[in-house]
Amino acid sequence: MSNYTQSTNFATKDSLPSGDPLKIVKGTEINTEFVNIAVAIATKADLASPTFTGTPAAPTASSGTNTTQLATTAFVTAAVTASLAVLYPVGSIYINAGVSTNPATLLGFGTWTAFGAGRVMVGLNASDALFDTLEETGGSKDAIVVSHTHTATSTVTDPQHNHGASAGNFLTETGSGSYAYGGAGANISVVSNTANASTGVTVATTNSTEGSSGTNANLQPYITVAMWKRTA
Repeated sequence: MSNYTQSTNFATKDSLPSGDPLKIVKGTEINTEFVNIAVAIATKADLASPTFTGTPAAPTASSGTNTTQLATTAFVTAAVTASLAVLYPVGSIYINAGVSTNPATLLGFGTWTAFGAGRVMVGLNASDALFDTLEETGGSKDAIVVSHTHTATSTVTDPQHNHGASAGNFLTETGSGSYAYGGAGANISVVSNTANASTGVTVATTNSTEGSSGTNANLQPYITVAMWKRTA
């Protein structure tokens, strides 16, 4: 933009004596002034709905100003930063699934520290001793089978039973000191009961194993993100 600059000082002509050729106001002088004025006007912005070009500057209002005056980029940046600071007070957690950049750089305010590396968050529960304190930690990603005992009893019995025996062709006395096979008393059957006894049989009992125990075998479905805690 340019300001109007006067080329001819018409007031000085009034003090010149009559007959002085410089006292005459020339058309070219007037035309020059009109051109200067036109150029200055053309490079100025209108008061109503102006359109600016280049990089216009304006005074930056103080924080919290709420009027119809122009808001500079500096004012808007400060206002946005202040709003984000309200949304993320000290102690807040910031989560980002796109980048792991410190929020102090991304948001432009606060002091942040990496938070909860390799852990998931659980809601506070005042009635559960495991979750009744903020930032309390616990749990394990490794599966562990709790120590326990299996008891098995196997019983083998051999009930009482009978054995029968039959014998034949026994020697029998025939008289006068003589003996012969067969005859009276031959084919004698002998039956007796046996007593209960150990069979000597060994019975092996096997208990099946269920579940597993191992490193990284106790993880819930998860997705990795960057977490930061605002400390100041």
